[in-house]
Amino acid sequence: MRLGPMRRGPMRCGPCQWPLVAVLCALLCVPLCVLLWLPAPAVAVVARDSSSDGPAISAEVARLYEEAAQTSQTYERGRLAAKTQRMKAHRLEQLLEAERREVEALHADVGRVARAQYRTGSGGITYTTQLLLADDPEDLMNGQQLAWQADLAVSRMLERAERAERRLARDEKRATAAWRDFDARSLQLAAIKRGIAVKLEEARWKLQGAADRSVAAGRCAGAVRLEQQEEPTTRAWVTPVEKYELSAGFGGEGARWKSRHTGQDFAVPIGTPVRAIGAGRVVSVSCGGAFGIEVVVGHPGGYYSQYAHLAGVTVDQGQLVRTGQWVGQAGTTGNSSGPHLHFEVRLTRHMGSAVDPARWMREHGAGF
Repeated sequence: MRLGPMRRGPMRCGPCQWPLVAVLCALLCVPLCVLLWLPAPAVAVVARDSSSDGPAISAEVARLYEEAAQTSQTYERGRLAAKTQRMKAHRLEQLLEAERREVEALHADVGRVARAQYRTGSGGITYTTQLLLADDPEDLMNGQQLAWQADLAVSRMLERAERAERRLARDEKRATAAWRDFDARSLQLAAIKRGIAVKLEEARWKLQGAADRSVAAGRCAGAVRLEQQEEPTTRAWVTPVEKYELSAGFGGEGARWKSRHTGQDFAVPIGTPVRAIGAGRVVSVSCGGAFGIEVVVGHPGGYYSQYAHLAGVTVDQGQLVRTGQWVGQAGTTGNSSGPHLHFEVRLTRHMGSAVDPARWMREHGAGF
């Protein structure tokens, strides 16, 4: 089937200092350990055919698929955290700049007070002499009191400026260290993510190669038991794959089809878990022909679902399945132009009885 394009006073903190403390704490207390969390292997296998490497490859693909998905989720959380931290860092920089201006203003205030004291100074005459020579000693005493207060204000402003400068240097140092640690952890997780992606891609094509050999030999390799880790769904119907891009739809025309397209194609990578859309019984597992490796499941009410172009199967004919249970792994066997799942809803188990799967799924609460 055809693949479409993918879519995917007293000493107080200045007005800028308390927000700075809050932002800095938020910046430095972010749980960077989220970037070091690595997903544990999520899939186990019970091989049925020891003469073939298919089961081992299927299990490896499934394990790497789950590991890649979980690592991607962790990486995405880290990316969103980085975005949040960049916003906080921008705010921190604004507060630091405000603090720099405050320090400069304090120095300017100290200078103004010092110059004022110099202009109104007594020229070295002692305080007692000033009292004796003053026309109004009381006014002189009041003025001297103001001078003492000015001296005290200058001293306090100098202390405040020194503390602000020390705090500024400390905050900048801590923020820089935090960001260096954050960047290092982000790079580490990105490297792990790339490594898993490379291994997964290699394993996918090994799985596809084993599937192609099975189809060419005209026999199915047998089911591979893959243990699902997610919680069972409470819904009656689900889509056949969780994450996908829709490509060729029902009723379409193309050179690969004798008439019109009989199902809905989901563009997904090789090895993607394919799940039963609803509870039922496996009525057919076959290899060869235009559909390559395919599974057909019969559901209550007389409807059937078909899953084609698979690279592997995880169920046997006659087996009961629950909603969302894995029935196979997507591939590109049979008359296929690339990795995807061909999905049909049928009135019978046989080809030629398909109905519009998109409409049927919408009517059953699992639209795509």
